[in-house]
Amino acid sequence: MFQVGEYIVCDHNGVCKVLGIAEMPELKKDILYYQLEPVYSKGSRIFVPVDSDKLVLRRVSSEEEVEALLDEIPSIETMWISNEKKREEEYREVARRYECREWVKIIKTIYLRKKSRRLEGKKITYIDEKYMKLAEDNLYGEISIPLHLTPDKVEKFIRERINKAAVSVIEE
Repeated sequence: MFQVGEYIVCDHNGVCKVLGIAEMPELKKDILYYQLEPVYSKGSRIFVPVDSDKLVLRRVSSEEEVEALLDEIPSIETMWISNEKKREEEYREVARRYECREWVKIIKTIYLRKKSRRLEGKKITYIDEKYMKLAEDNLYGEISIPLHLTPDKVEKFIRERINKAAVSVIEE
């Protein structure tokens, strides 16, 4: 069970702060609900059954987990699928997990696709654009918490970290 004040990932709502845990007789008796506030959508409230098995509910990654993920980014494999319909299905399937590593996989895949398409004189597809935004919003939103950064600073932080690691490898 999550504690009041804790930050969690709540499925498609992203990072939320647990504001309370209580029964809500007007919804259903004898069921405890988390009262959640989406961190990046202040003012809204979400009520989720504590024992919900229909939603992804998990703790926000710790600083140590984020540091390990950042070190792993260069080796995380991409999803190279040429069929447009199958690619969207794969993006959707990966996105449903709401895991940072999976968001990185989507971002890397689309970044490389975008680069490739640009060389061919083509634009990024709507589906790629949609899933890139979804992945970036979720990844940056989550890891901003343990890194004590605002989400808009996370991409730059990651790029600098990867570039610094690449320079270190070259210098060795």
